[in-house]
Amino acid sequence: MEYRYIGTSGLRVTPICLGTMTFGQMSSKKESFRIMDKAYDAGINFFDNAEMYPVPPRADLVGLSEEIMGEWMKDKARESIIVATKVAGAANGRFAAPVRHGLTAIDRFHIERGIEGSLRRLKTDYIDLYQVHWPDTVIPLEESMEAMDRLVKAGKVRYIGASNDTTYGLTKATEISRYKNFARFQSIQNNFSLNEPRFFDELAEVCRKEKISLLPYSPLAGGVLTGKYQNGVIPKGSRFEEYLALNLPRLNAMKNRFINEKTLSATSRYMQIAQEHGMSVTTLAAAWSKHWDFVASTIIGARTAEQLDESLKALDITLSDEIIQACKKVQQEIMYPMG
Repeated sequence: MEYRYIGTSGLRVTPICLGTMTFGQMSSKKESFRIMDKAYDAGINFFDNAEMYPVPPRADLVGLSEEIMGEWMKDKARESIIVATKVAGAANGRFAAPVRHGLTAIDRFHIERGIEGSLRRLKTDYIDLYQVHWPDTVIPLEESMEAMDRLVKAGKVRYIGASNDTTYGLTKATEISRYKNFARFQSIQNNFSLNEPRFFDELAEVCRKEKISLLPYSPLAGGVLTGKYQNGVIPKGSRFEEYLALNLPRLNAMKNRFINEKTLSATSRYMQIAQEHGMSVTTLAAAWSKHWDFVASTIIGARTAEQLDESLKALDITLSDEIIQACKKVQQEIMYPMG
């Protein structure tokens, strides 16, 4: 098994990470255990969680994904698993996470409350990678970074990371850590896939220059890159069928962002590329995501253990320049037309 370092940390992780946001809602506890067993038996050592999981977030279920993972880990060697989780973050115009009555912020109080809850639910005395789920644009970043640094100094957290952040936010956080001698963000967890390659614009350069690793989430573009949404079909039991049933504006907007004329057209082309090279489009998407030098580990998710199969095949695949260029052509012609 190949291992990669996250940033300049001592965390050595597999190129694929198991995401857990389905656990307790889209996946039963029994199925969640099957999913984790399958990943672990395949050699995966990196598992990503969050205090507000499962999704879509519900006040009566918040923290359940961590509880399920914590129970699963009880008979595992703790040092064999790299555990990542996240503090919820502030709403700042987005939806309010149903954590601490929706009044979350990235200040010392909420960060300390967040870590204590995660440690309790995960049944561990430390978190390997503790991430800010999304940035807080109100609390001064110096205060947030100082609060995260305290957790590292206290031994509750080994390393820290960002998520859903911008080029400005990641750069400023890095400079604050440098000049204040705080623990720095070793990673950034952002949306990155064949259908969402905008990370290349500026953030990739920051990661390369500052030695910060990307942990891409949604490499299958919300499931679109499995091909199951082609021809406008919303499969029964799929994520977006459930989102549409809830009829919440933010979830409807998310569906439209992932499933539209451009993404379906691009996916059709990727399916052709995958077929020509003897793999599924799911495997192609996962292999493409882990291909890049600034990526440490690609986060995959599943609702059933069987859904892991095609993504796990990417562990043994290195994409050729021919395939990379074919995918790039699709992105330039459909997703981001040039000229």
